[in-house]
Amino acid sequence: MNIKVLGGGCSKCEALLGNTKKAVQEKGIEAEIEYITDFSVIAGYGIMSTPALMIDGKVVSTGRVLNEKQIGKLL
Repeated sequence: MNIKVLGGGCSKCEALLGNTKKAVQEKGIEAEIEYITDFSVIAGYGIMSTPALMIDGKVVSTGRVLNEKQIGKLL
């Protein structure tokens, strides 16, 4: 599984990254988690609002910080 957290490095983006790591660990899923802060790459995915979360190439959330349970349901 490939998970991307996209954002500019702000506190909300860091919070989403942390929550994502915790959710993956709790579920016991083997996943590669990438943190992308390059806005040209983020825009290339069509994302205009950060933080954003992508799972296996699909954008599942933009503009909000999901908690661990919300992320766990998406996994």
